[in-house]
Amino acid sequence: MRARALQALLLCEPDEKAAAVAALLQAWQDGSVKLDAHTVVDEPLDECGASALPGRPATPRLVAPRDLPQRSPNTPQGHAALIHAVAHIEFNAINLALDAVWRFPGMPEAFYADWLRVAGEEALHFSLLQAHLRSLGHAYGDFEAHDGLWMMTAKTAHDALARMALVPRLLEARGLDATPPMQARLRRAGDERAVQILDIILRDEVGHVEVGNRWFRHLCAQRGLEPLSEFRALARAHGAPRLKPPFNLEARRRAGFEAEEINALDQPY
Repeated sequence: MRARALQALLLCEPDEKAAAVAALLQAWQDGSVKLDAHTVVDEPLDECGASALPGRPATPRLVAPRDLPQRSPNTPQGHAALIHAVAHIEFNAINLALDAVWRFPGMPEAFYADWLRVAGEEALHFSLLQAHLRSLGHAYGDFEAHDGLWMMTAKTAHDALARMALVPRLLEARGLDATPPMQARLRRAGDERAVQILDIILRDEVGHVEVGNRWFRHLCAQRGLEPLSEFRALARAHGAPRLKPPFNLEARRRAGFEAEEINALDQPY
């Protein structure tokens, strides 16, 4: 299962990657693929000796967040660009879930099963957004995007604890906060199909963040660490972005954040 997750991660064509993830998830569920949790797998390198991960298409062109054009969702181009931005997040989320499956040896079987399920749900999200984008006369790759989610994934490649702390329960959890305001903008633009897709994404992302919270706490308990102080230390060490309100507190509670963590959301690390 871990070897096939890495093979899927290396795929560049988005629809092919999504299909490979769906096939792997089905194979795991029907028992036709097994798990070797303990083998240490070497990261594949390109011809220059750099990481070959993740596999992704030649477009979208990746730029710094500050260089992304500001577009109004009330124009056809701006509307499509907003859907594209969400599709880009979901494509990256497929990659980070697959990366968790192959990269970290020696975890319980449930860890790999959780992250493979997450990859499958992210692949579904991407496919829904890709289809909707095509209905608007565009496709994934038509607009610029930034690489913040994968950059933090790469920064935390050395340690499952840092990965759980800073990718699902920090960066992905921002999606819980951002989705309702985005739905309001799309509803004002008359795009009820996009609102429906975001309902599915928000429902599933609560579960994805809960997975991150659960395995973060598992690893903290295993290492004798206090979760909140360890999270804040990791956020400082890795230059994590500050969180800013508004926060979707109800979704964050359902995703497993405790009262002390919620009270500290907007405090400096």
